[in-house]
Amino acid sequence: MNISEYNRCVDDVSDGLYRFLLKNTKERELARDLVQEAFLRLWERHKDVDAEKGKSWLFTTAYHAMIDYIRKQSRMETLETDKHKPEAIEYGYSDLKEILNKAVEQLPDMQRSVILLRDYEGYSYREIGEIKIGRAHV
Repeated sequence: MNISEYNRCVDDVSDGLYRFLLKNTKERELARDLVQEAFLRLWERHKDVDAEKGKSWLFTTAYHAMIDYIRKQSRMETLETDKHKPEAIEYGYSDLKEILNKAVEQLPDMQRSVILLRDYEGYSYREIGEIKIGRAHV
């Protein structure tokens, strides 16, 4: 990947990558930091990454950075004891979008990421597979 391809990748991918990370982390600053980290890592390896694989490489790298951050944070915090309460019933929610968002939040990390990549970002299952199993060179 040359410099102009890298810049084009920044323009084309940064918004979608940010939305993906924000949906997963629920923290704007953290999502921004993870996007920046992914692009920094891409820049450090831009000569080794094929421009056509830049998008999947970035999502894979950002996903792994997010998981590393979550694991690190979970070691520092105690686990919630009542994580799986059906909040829609408990609080009387009637808005379907809100209920779906709550349900997605309760999914394990891998399942939540697949749903967000497919339904929110429009990736095909093949592209998601490349992101998740690391076919892009990380």
